[in-house]
Parts: sequence; C-alpha cells; structure tokens
Amino acid sequence: MRLNHLNLTVTDVKATADFLVHYFDLQIGTTRGSGFAVLFDDSGFVLTLMKGKQVAYPDTFHIGFIQASEERVNEINQRLRDDGFEVDPPQRSHAWTFYVKAPGGFLVEVLH
Repeated sequence: MRLNHLNLTVTDVKATADFLVHYFDLQIGTTRGSGFAVLFDDSGFVLTLMKGKQVAYPDTFHIGFIQASEERVNEINQRLRDDGFEVDPPQRSHAWTFYVKAPGGFLVEVLH
C-alpha cells in the first residue's frame, strides 16, 4: 500500500497549480474552471487542488519536494528569489532545506 493522492484546499487554484508546475515539475491533468485542478508527478502521485474561501493550515503544515542534490535545492531557491518570492537561503537542519509559501496558502519545503 502507498499513499497515492492528496487534496489541498487553496485560495487560488490556478496560481497554485502554475507555481507547482513551474517550480516542481508537476503536470496538469484535469481542471474544472477556477475551482478544481488535478496535478500529477512522474511516480503516479496525484495532487488535487480545490478552491476554498477561507484557507487556514496549521503553522507546521507543509508539503515537501525532495531534490536529487543540494545544488538543485540552491537552484530552486535562487529561481524563487529571482521571481520575487520571499525565501530564506537553504540551511542545514534535518536536511539541506528551505521553505516557501505557495500562492494557495500553504508551505512548501524543498530539501535534499
């Protein structure tokens, strides 16, 4: 048995989907207007996004994207900075990692 999908409620489905496609190579499967999108990765994991008016995740809630190398973590961090996202530089904690707030209202961890 393995986890095969996750649904996130977000404030802006399109902006969130675009963010995940652009920075984390997810692919868009299905969309229904501005209120629903299905994204997937190469391993078959499915992420659905549903629009919500009031989105409030706990402070520690996040999703993570494990990268192949520390260099790749650094590259994504720099791309986000160049595009105007407020992100701290990667640091060593449980991994080489940083967090960024996604447009839909949740945190994303990027790590190696």
